[in-house]
Amino acid sequence: MTAPQTSREGTRALDAPPTPVSGARANMALLVVLFSSFMDLLDATIVTVAAPAIARDMGAGDAQIQWTIAAYALALGAGLITGGRLGDQFGRKRLFMTGLVGFMVTSALCALAVTPGMLIGTRAAQGLTAGIMVPQVFGVIRASFAPAERAKAFGAYGAVQGLASVAGPLLGGLLVEADLFDLGWRTIFWINVPISILALVVGARVMPESRSASTARLDLVGALLAASGILLLLLPIIQTETWGWTASGYALLAAGIILLTIFLAYERGLAGRGGEPVFDPALLRIRAFAIGLSASVLFFGGIGSFFLTLSVYLQLGTGRTAWETGLVILPYALGSIITSGLGVALAAKAGRALLITGSLTIAASQLVLLAVIRDGGDPGFRLLALGLFIGGLGLGLAAPVLVNVVLAGVPGRNAGAAGGVLSTVNQIGGSIGIAVLGTLFFAAVTGTGSTTDAPGRADYGHALGIVLVVTTVLYLVAGLVMLALPKAAAEHVDPARQDPNETT
Repeated sequence: MTAPQTSREGTRALDAPPTPVSGARANMALLVVLFSSFMDLLDATIVTVAAPAIARDMGAGDAQIQWTIAAYALALGAGLITGGRLGDQFGRKRLFMTGLVGFMVTSALCALAVTPGMLIGTRAAQGLTAGIMVPQVFGVIRASFAPAERAKAFGAYGAVQGLASVAGPLLGGLLVEADLFDLGWRTIFWINVPISILALVVGARVMPESRSASTARLDLVGALLAASGILLLLLPIIQTETWGWTASGYALLAAGIILLTIFLAYERGLAGRGGEPVFDPALLRIRAFAIGLSASVLFFGGIGSFFLTLSVYLQLGTGRTAWETGLVILPYALGSIITSGLGVALAAKAGRALLITGSLTIAASQLVLLAVIRDGGDPGFRLLALGLFIGGLGLGLAAPVLVNVVLAGVPGRNAGAAGGVLSTVNQIGGSIGIAVLGTLFFAAVTGTGSTTDAPGRADYGHALGIVLVVTTVLYLVAGLVMLALPKAAAEHVDPARQDPNETT
């Protein structure tokens, strides 16, 4: 047992490290965090299928639908590292339960939203609470299981990720079509409430507490500067349909760039003073990490936008219901499940080759889909399923090992911080993709960016075709960038932060 340590200010002693629990209690603790992770992953995908229904019910414009999805990912990314630090300092169980309560409340507020603006705001709040909850998952698992048993627990976490990718489109479509209690799309948020209550009751009894022996101050200024700068960059891009490219739009872009420059300068100064910044610019001097960030933005930038535009095409362009849309997307999830186990098994020997193969396979799938929608008609389930299944195979090869391949080139002392930054960049990359490609899609649907004329099937097919061409280029470039990554993956690194002093 490690002796209690004091903070840098010497104000209070920290708890002694807990002994991992075992048996049924550890398994119940695992179930709690897995259910909560499932909800987070579900909410990142389920809204894409429900998006057309939300737009019809609330009279939301194209930009507002983009914000409904991007706001969650952006807020989640902004909260991940700060949430991890809060858990390190105040206890991971405490922060997990706090985040879970917040996630439950904000989910209910999303379901109660009466305007598109209110829904966007509550989605952002929901993402922030997920950013508090999610980083604690790995710490709770480490505190609940002895080292020899953790591999199985992390394996279960990976399985839940795969299950969520399958369940998101299907459950979203089912709930929208079922229209339980005349609630329509709102049930995709209401379903989080009873699950959260059950997780809170069980978690309070079985989850162990753990924290870090280091109590560095939170870099709230850095977190706010980064989030504000990225928001200013995305705002004029997503609002192009409504605002057009005016002087104010360019001014916002410039302000975002200036704010991010200030952010880097502030972080560099904080690191020089011995603090712990949200993002240490010194990490960019590690070649593998800097290249990995670029590859990650390219890779994840295409995924969220692809599913948003595909869902709109399938429902508004081909007349499918939300449930039928979920069934069409299902082969993508099944393909990723088939290859994800292979990817994890071979990562230690051929991590880079898996990444490149996966990225090129996704590019090939986009070309297959482009070929089947070119004539403007409804391609039918089989042809769509073929292209989507191929894409899923590529995603399963690359996505599960990307973080660890990138971190293989990072010194061990920086691995935890780098993992947190990389996980955050993944979310931000997804938000940027939704902003840029979503705007491109909706502008192409109408031709002029206005919604006065009702677009037809050919318009949606043409717009999706443009997105497919762009994402094909994205994944080809990502594959080229990945050539410069380390050949093999590092051992599992907790992206919520690894701390050599943590009390687990």
